[in-house]
Amino acid sequence: MTTDSTTINSDTIIEQLYQNQNLISDSLKISMQGCVIELVSNSSELLSGLEIYFRGCQVLYDAKNNANAKHHLKIEIIESAPVTLAIDFIDWKREPGKSGRKDAYYDFEDQGQAIRLVQKVRTGMVFLQSSDRQIAAGPCVANDNQVINFINSQYMNWLQNNNWLICHASGLVYQDNKHSYGIGMAGLSGGGKSTLMLKLLERSEFSYMTNDRLFIRNESGSEQIEMCGIPKLPRINPGTIIGNPKLHSILSDDKKSYFQQMPTEQLWDIEEKYDVDIAATYGDKKLKHQANLNKFIILNWQRNGSEPTRLSRINIEDRHDILPAIMKSPGPFYLNTEGKFEQDTNAQDKNHYLQLLKNIEIYEVNGGVDFDQLTTLCFNMMN
Repeated sequence: MTTDSTTINSDTIIEQLYQNQNLISDSLKISMQGCVIELVSNSSELLSGLEIYFRGCQVLYDAKNNANAKHHLKIEIIESAPVTLAIDFIDWKREPGKSGRKDAYYDFEDQGQAIRLVQKVRTGMVFLQSSDRQIAAGPCVANDNQVINFINSQYMNWLQNNNWLICHASGLVYQDNKHSYGIGMAGLSGGGKSTLMLKLLERSEFSYMTNDRLFIRNESGSEQIEMCGIPKLPRINPGTIIGNPKLHSILSDDKKSYFQQMPTEQLWDIEEKYDVDIAATYGDKKLKHQANLNKFIILNWQRNGSEPTRLSRINIEDRHDILPAIMKSPGPFYLNTEGKFEQDTNAQDKNHYLQLLKNIEIYEVNGGVDFDQLTTLCFNMMN
């Protein structure tokens, strides 16, 4: 079947996404750096779950503190059966190192406005993205993480359209009596940046900003680079949990026993995600939303390496080979200020990253994987 885009209009698509469902009167508002997002749904269960999630990120809306919010939008979230549309979706090309089908998309225009449908291949969730309407539909309760990602994608769009550059990195803030540093941490997927971040959070001087999406910019024209994150709890695999006793309560006793008996090499490769509630685990004061960026750590170590773990300062302008660990595509939901959607063939501009990072202290991690040793090296680097 070949879809004729001239026969598709947004009203018909929205009717199919709603599947005769009606919104309830309750809504939920969250606020992030001047961007206010209202969430409406047909499911009180879903809104209650999202309220708990975003409370853990401390971004629930406060009218008193958001009187001057710069941006408001609404997201419609429809809990329903998996959505089936008579549309020939196109697979979104995955990044290097990723395999299998994940996202598919379909673009069309209605009354001169660009509209994109994004389908989650494995779950049957479908999302509608345009400049003035955002809808998530399908088994939302069962796939609430995809809903959370869609909510965050709207905030990410706003950030990128306000000169923030996306990085595939974690973000921490270090604060002691003498120093205050914003720290980015990057590495190839599965390289251990989440594990390292959570180990550093064990120390009182470190606070959490973001797990996998860090945004940086130079708004003032000075050499100082700002950093901020998104309200997304770290999602970690069992290997990270087993290696950190403070996180053991995330697993049931049976699951914990099962994973503890597993060989380390096998445990490392398991993809089974669990959320870490930072506020509940480490305390409310461990959450930061914005800071100045001072240092960047790039994990380039070897899982089976026999050399000691090393942390060395590098000149990023001499090491363009390391940039892909930091660079990140805006993704299929990104709609720029000109009303055009991101394409999976778009190449990221290395020069943009180099310009923002040229005066930042960049450190490369080499040798074998030893989180305890690297935690000590990182702490010593702060002083």
